[in-house]
Formats: sequence, C-alpha cells, structure tokens
Amino acid sequence: MSTTPEHPDTQHGAAQHGAPQHDATEHGAAQHTGPSALAPATLVVAAGRPAREQGGHINPSVPLNSTYVSRGVVTSGELSYARGDNDAWHPFETALAALEAGAGVPGEGIVFGSGMAAIAAVFSLVPDGGTLVLPRHAYQAGMVLARQISERHGVTLRYVDIADTEAVVAALDGADLFLAESPTNPMLEVADLPAVLAAARVAGVRSVVDNTFATPLGQNPLEQGADIVLHSVTKYLAGHSDVVLGALVTRDAALAATLREHRTLHGSIAGPFEVWLALRGLRTLALRFERAQATAAELARRLAEHPDVAEVRHPSLPGDPGHDRAKAQMNGFGAILGVRPAPRAGVGPVERADAVVDAVGLWLPATSLGGVESMLERRRRWGTEAHTVPEDLLRLSVGIEDVEDLWRDLDAALRA
Repeated sequence: MSTTPEHPDTQHGAAQHGAPQHDATEHGAAQHTGPSALAPATLVVAAGRPAREQGGHINPSVPLNSTYVSRGVVTSGELSYARGDNDAWHPFETALAALEAGAGVPGEGIVFGSGMAAIAAVFSLVPDGGTLVLPRHAYQAGMVLARQISERHGVTLRYVDIADTEAVVAALDGADLFLAESPTNPMLEVADLPAVLAAARVAGVRSVVDNTFATPLGQNPLEQGADIVLHSVTKYLAGHSDVVLGALVTRDAALAATLREHRTLHGSIAGPFEVWLALRGLRTLALRFERAQATAAELARRLAEHPDVAEVRHPSLPGDPGHDRAKAQMNGFGAILGVRPAPRAGVGPVERADAVVDAVGLWLPATSLGGVESMLERRRRWGTEAHTVPEDLLRLSVGIEDVEDLWRDLDAALRA
C-alpha cells in the first residue's frame, strides 16, 4: 500500500498519523509473487500474511497496544498512538485492498469499527449545502443517517432508481457525492455500474459503491470506475456473524488520508481482535461465497415455480430485471434472495410473511446477512425501511448448509 500525505497537526495530535507504511513482504500476498499475479480465490488465503521466516508465524498476531514507544516529532507512517494507526489493522487492510484494487494502481484499505462508521466517513465528504445522490433502495440505516445530515447540514438528497441509468446520469448534475449499491438492499436492483460510474467521473462527482452484497469476488467497482468501495465487513468478509466492522478501499492516496483522518478524529476505530477475526474469516470467503451463490440460484429456481410464492427476486433468474446486467458485469449472482409469499384468503400480506418467518426451523429469523448460517426476515418490520419496499418482502441470506435441508424447511414454511 502506498504512503499517504502527512495529516496536519491538531490540538490533541489525533490527526498527525499518516497512512501506515506497510512493508510489501511483511503483509503482502507472498514474497515471490505480487498480489496482482494471484487469482482472487488465492488472494483471500495468501494476502496479509507475515513475512516468511524460519520458525516464524504463518498468521499475524493480535497486538494489544494503546500506545507505542515514540520520541521526537511524530512523522507520517510512524506508530505512536493506536487511535491514529494500529498495526493490528494492517494485515486485513492490505488483504482487502489487494482484493478490491486488483492489478494496476494499488489500493489502500481502511478498516472502521462498523459499517455505519465507514458510511459516516463517506458522507463526511459532502460539504454543508452540498448534494448527495443515492439509491431509493439501499441499506436503511445509511439512509437514516443521510436524512439526518440533510436536516442538520442543508445537504440536498437526490434519490434515484439505481437501475435507471438515464435517471442516475441526470441526477449527477451539480452533485458532490454519488452512492451506489448494486445489487441493492433489499430489492436486488442491478445498476449499470460502468456507465453510471463513468458518468460520475465526467461530471466531476466522487463515487462510492457499497459492495457488501457482491463482495470483491463478485465485482470490483474500482476497476469499473468508482473512487471508493464500501463494505460492511460484518457480513460476507468476516462471514461468521461474530464481529461488527466496516471498511473502505480507494486508489486515491490523498482521499485515503482524508478518510483516515476522519476515522482518527471521530474515534471510529476497530478493535484488534475483531480485525483478526475478520481476516481469519476472509480466508474462506471464496469457498463460502461459491457455495452460497450456487445454493441461492437453485433455491431461486425452485421458488420461482412454487405455488405459494408470488414473486422471487434473484439476478440468476433469466426473467429477473437485473439478470442481463449482472451476467455481464458480475462474477456470479450473489446469495441474497427477495421473496413475497402468495396471498391467502383471509390473511393479510404482512401476517402471511410473518407466518413464514415463524414457521421455519432451520433458517434463522435474524436481520443480518452474509454468515455461514441462512437467515431471513421481513424487511418492512423496520420502520426506517423505504416505503417503496413491499410490506411482505422477505429478504433471505443463503448460507452454506445443504441445499435440500434449506429447501425442505422453506417449502414447509411456505405451505404451512
């Protein structure tokens, strides 16, 4: 990872820490093979390893330090206080940057204490009175934060149907930041990312893509023209429903410095052990995501023919509105499904959907996604979810269990 410019001094010295000066072999993919030469399925295993030394560790340790030995003037890249920079973060940040940036210009990863902390850092790039373009369907907590920023700082919010390329391009005029999700949460709409990101660059609008659903194995938005990639590390990257983390990746060193400064001054930092767990989870991402995607596609196919299902959304289905785009620009179709149960006489749509959630035995009723376990929930149970999301929409996060076990449980719940 490249070194970022030194931050200006502050009263408490919080922002004087520049980007970490990561050694290419200490945390690289390997000592003899550059990260760009490795396939993504190999990078998740190889990147972020310690240097190969006789008797050395094959996994990074968990350094527990709040401060470091430091004398004299603090310089950029020097470890001095763990809120500004922390060597516990470096292996994961290096590995994620290698996955997202790919070949060519190296990327810089920045881990945060949560996905929301990463979103807040991104939104801080919008000036008071500025304009933020964002999808009408996206992660609901991020949309709540956007509305608060709008009310407090006079930021104009322009909501767009992310699948309507012409509408997105028109909304970019005079904007300061463009946030994209593709596929969207929870409606699974697919954007023409190359087109809208190219339009943002022409318009001089900074672009951010939330890549949580697709993961770096499904698509690489930096390669498609994005300035920043956003992740809820909690989900697929860590993959075991046991940590809460977020991350950003960018190829712009000055922008990385700004985002790190936000992390330092706002204290939105990650714990060493949580980041270590995320790196351990990352090692199996390729296997987990391949299994989950394959199972999701098979479940989508069966659900589309189920008599008790009114609608199913998954980009793998030939009739899905996002199928052609996803096939052209993604590696796979992801492992999230949207399902609306068929109506029943005398039963309202909300009660019908809730009954399915109550009837499952293997699927877990839970709000998260991307773990090894399969989960489902009715999204509009959250009062902050967009009102254009159908009240009876069930979001299913497919895990790595046996497909037949998952199907029997879901089929029985739908028929119950």
